[in-house]
Amino acid sequence: MDFPISFRPKLVDALKDYSAQKFYADLAAGLTVGIVALPLAMALAIASGLKPEIGIFTAIIGGLLVSLLGGSRVQIGGPAGAFVPLLAPIVMLHGPEGLVVCTLMAGVILIVLGASKLGTLIKFIPYPVVTGFTSGIAIIILSTQIRDFFGLQIKLPPDFIGKLRALIGNFEPNWAAVFLATLATLVVWFWPKKIGRHLPGSIVIVILATVASVTFHFTERYGIQTIGTAFGDMGRSLPLPHWPSLPFDEWRALLPAAMTIAVLGAIESLLCAVVSDGMIDDRHDSNQELMAQGIANVTMGIFGGMPTTGVIARTATNVRSGAQTPVAGIIHSLTLLVILLLAAPLAKDIPLAALSAVLVVVALRMGEWHQFARLAKWPKSDAVVFLCAFTLTVAVDLPVAVGTSLILASALLVKRLSETTQVEADEGVTQASSPGQTTAGRSIPEGVVVFRIFGAFFFGAADKLESSLRRSGQLPEVLILRMRDVLALDATGLDALEDLFEKLRKDKKELILCGPHSQPLFALTRAGFIDKLGMDNVCGDMDASLARSREILAKSREKRA
Repeated sequence: MDFPISFRPKLVDALKDYSAQKFYADLAAGLTVGIVALPLAMALAIASGLKPEIGIFTAIIGGLLVSLLGGSRVQIGGPAGAFVPLLAPIVMLHGPEGLVVCTLMAGVILIVLGASKLGTLIKFIPYPVVTGFTSGIAIIILSTQIRDFFGLQIKLPPDFIGKLRALIGNFEPNWAAVFLATLATLVVWFWPKKIGRHLPGSIVIVILATVASVTFHFTERYGIQTIGTAFGDMGRSLPLPHWPSLPFDEWRALLPAAMTIAVLGAIESLLCAVVSDGMIDDRHDSNQELMAQGIANVTMGIFGGMPTTGVIARTATNVRSGAQTPVAGIIHSLTLLVILLLAAPLAKDIPLAALSAVLVVVALRMGEWHQFARLAKWPKSDAVVFLCAFTLTVAVDLPVAVGTSLILASALLVKRLSETTQVEADEGVTQASSPGQTTAGRSIPEGVVVFRIFGAFFFGAADKLESSLRRSGQLPEVLILRMRDVLALDATGLDALEDLFEKLRKDKKELILCGPHSQPLFALTRAGFIDKLGMDNVCGDMDASLARSREILAKSREKRA
């Protein structure tokens, strides 16, 4: 018996024809991405309200599992900027243990999504929703860097509006920190791309800023905070596994946040996989990728880490550096592990302003700013969805933004689909006894009306049938519904047909379905409607429908006679 869950990591196929040449390419790419990931992992952890080493743990363990078990050949896993707006409030309200619980539950949800083969459904999330909340996330990330970028002493709340309120009247920047952060931002932003493929600007500026901080005593002289002054010394080993100690009520309260993390992680990782496919001309396994992401997140929850997902910037760096297989991602994680074991004590002198500059560049590059200029050219409904997702992400929070914008997008889609659905008397087909009243050479008997339904017959358009019949006046002796152009039927459409059938039967009139497609016919059969209607009244084409209508009219006349 075949096992219903397919589990085949991309690494299995990649190692079949593995060679020394591919290994050297993976080695170079893995070392490069590991160096790139170091400052980002620390900065993202700090922005989320966690210690910097937690970001490194996540990149090591989560990234390793994503490469070992994932469905993409070159995907790099680790902490992502998209999570920051979600994680910071969780950590502030529930502490690091609350985040661990969310990570665990999100991992389980991702495993279920992948095992249920629902990975392909992520692609149906509308483009305006994705670009809207991505731009909103960029603004939120920028807002999380205000304190370190400007060297502020006040503690800012996690929400964007709260930050603005707290800053009014309390904005007292440390201009030395501002100068360092601005200079670091410009260096990273304008770092030559050719050099950046092998030596990223982010790691260069972090190293230079650290050397300058030690040499010129930035903290003592200028009050510029470092990792050491803010968080103490970094540990030089991986954490031990432990189970979170939060009560059940806390788990239940955190479930909505965990679901949002799972959905966002799925979107981020699968978008990243699609991008990498285009760069290397490959095809990822979306369900395998989701299961790998789920396993990585469950593991990170047990080890006290933060959520992990596929990350586009590091994956793109991996590809540009020559990665061939998931081995490059494994080497990226091992590189970070070596750095953690050997160089962790040196990290205490990294200025927070320099790390802040790295995230500022990440946020500026991830925002879909060009979409704002295109909104006037978009359909109004899509523009509204984009602005809804963006505004709610910034002003409220990400779960509300994603949920509301998806509901709005779905409602607008239903509206557009219902507008395309038509129910009307068939052209040239009316009640008549004159031989001239024909359609394609067919004579329509008196007492017969033909209506044509075009489009999806579902809950957004089912009322059109009743409205069209009401406008036509009295119900005919025989009503033929041409369903050749109906490709989809839902429960509401079925209910509308059942109501029409009961009204006709009450008045001793008949309903004939002409040429229904397989999906509507299957739905009607399964619901028992065809049994009530009778298979004689389900005809394959108009000739058969008219012949059946004549039989019905003849029997009706015999009864009256």
